[in-house]
Amino acid sequence: MARVIEISDLTRVYRVGGSEVRALDGISLAVETGEFLAVMGPSGSGKSTLMNIVGCLDRPTAGRYVLDGIDVSSLDRDQRAEIRNDKIGFVFQSFNLLARTSALENVELPLLYSKKALKMTDADRAAKARACLERVGLGERWDHTSAQLSGGQQQRVAIARSLVNDPAILLADEPTGNLDSRTSEEVIAIFQDLNDEGKTVVLITHEPDIAEYAQRIVTFRDGKVISDRPVERRRRAAPPPALPPDAPDTAETTETPQTAVATGARA
Repeated sequence: MARVIEISDLTRVYRVGGSEVRALDGISLAVETGEFLAVMGPSGSGKSTLMNIVGCLDRPTAGRYVLDGIDVSSLDRDQRAEIRNDKIGFVFQSFNLLARTSALENVELPLLYSKKALKMTDADRAAKARACLERVGLGERWDHTSAQLSGGQQQRVAIARSLVNDPAILLADEPTGNLDSRTSEEVIAIFQDLNDEGKTVVLITHEPDIAEYAQRIVTFRDGKVISDRPVERRRRAAPPPALPPDAPDTAETTETPQTAVATGARA
């Protein structure tokens, strides 16, 4: 099977005052197309630094990173932004939806920044966004703003947005961190379904039970990979229930710098 991510001898060094911090220390890692990988590790282990590099938000100090056949290790900021928007679908812990914008418009946003969608009409973009919302079970809530959606529904909108550009990988950073256990399982069920359909999923988490929904777990400590193992008894998540009639407003949305990344704007 083809590899969608190839990382070789990757190092990321930060200078803090007069000292060096090796956030990543010569790691090598490969992810095959269609794989579901969970990345674990305590705070300071290097997993967030890895996410930033895999997500083309940062560059390594040394080493090589190839994404979907393209060596992105030395690309400049604008080139990384193009790769990021076309090849990576982001899902963050805090949803990063535009607060006064409908679910449909939130999902459409990455298409406005993508070269893939230059020839799409407004109707084409709306139809594609609607299809992505239907894929995550929110087709009937397309006109709802974030304030009219629960936390779990907001995260499902975020997943729909991550799909709209047909990315090579889905990169999910603690996507269940703001959700209760039942809603977390419903969100993970969507990732599992997408993976069953052939989508590559890279999930960053600190929760061992969430990691067990993946096919493989890589554990980091002190900037190194200390464990890389298949999940022998993979858990299967229960899918979300059918939507009830419009629910009351139950969640707040805060826009952050990550909103620009998730929507495809150049951060």
